[in-house]
Amino acid sequence: MSAREWFAHKALGGGIFWIQERFYESGNRANIWLVRGSQRDVVIDAGLGLRSLPDYLRDAGLLAPAEGAGPRPLLAVATHVHFDHSGGLQHFEEVAVHSAEAAALLQGDNYEAVTWLSDREVVRAPRPGWSARQFRVPPVRPSLLLHEGDVINLGDRQLTVMHMPGHSRGSICLHDKDRKILFSGDVVYDGSMIDWLPYSRISDYVASCQRLMDLVDRGLVEKVLPGHFNIFGAERLYRLASNYISQAGVCHKISTCAMRSIASIALRVAHSRITPQ
Repeated sequence: MSAREWFAHKALGGGIFWIQERFYESGNRANIWLVRGSQRDVVIDAGLGLRSLPDYLRDAGLLAPAEGAGPRPLLAVATHVHFDHSGGLQHFEEVAVHSAEAAALLQGDNYEAVTWLSDREVVRAPRPGWSARQFRVPPVRPSLLLHEGDVINLGDRQLTVMHMPGHSRGSICLHDKDRKILFSGDVVYDGSMIDWLPYSRISDYVASCQRLMDLVDRGLVEKVLPGHFNIFGAERLYRLASNYISQAGVCHKISTCAMRSIASIALRVAHSRITPQ
């Protein structure tokens, strides 16, 4: 299967494109965002990597500037290293990730990447003989380490890095302050927040949600482009963040601790049996 078949995209206007993997039918299917700038283009998250996303962007004509010159520099930014967001980083020459998860990406740590993929989720094999059992996120050397407050300059727009741990220790949001757009990764999306994975931490998540609420209170976010599911607005962002804080009590912490233990054991057992392709 070609990259052109594997992916599909939708233009949202303002130089932003929403890209998805057509044949990965799962709640874990990540949203991929292409943000075009006057001097640089940025891909926010990269999907599983079963087909080359850069090839798709070139074949679909998404990288060519209006004046017909060569493509601008392309940077892939991982909002965190979980497999559904980081598997495709291997196909990019320039890769950025938060410093807290750089070692996991460099080592191909599929425990921290929480790699968990089944054949039934991939409804059309990317190539003959492919099996989800052998899927791994390969080691990738990041070319740029991100920290709180860093600014990714695209020329006519800037994306500010906000370190928002909780879901994972290196989770980030990217904030386009001028346009009041938040690319939220898995920090928040319109669904239940996951805080029971390895390196998840409830206290960090509460603090991150407080920051999200503050962004709304200060009128700094009007649109959220999340790591999964649909786009939503400031009111929904505030409600999702405040609901998480209100539910993060003792009972939640106890149940989450038990779930994290089960998930950790399952991941370690699964990856002890995998031989990479």
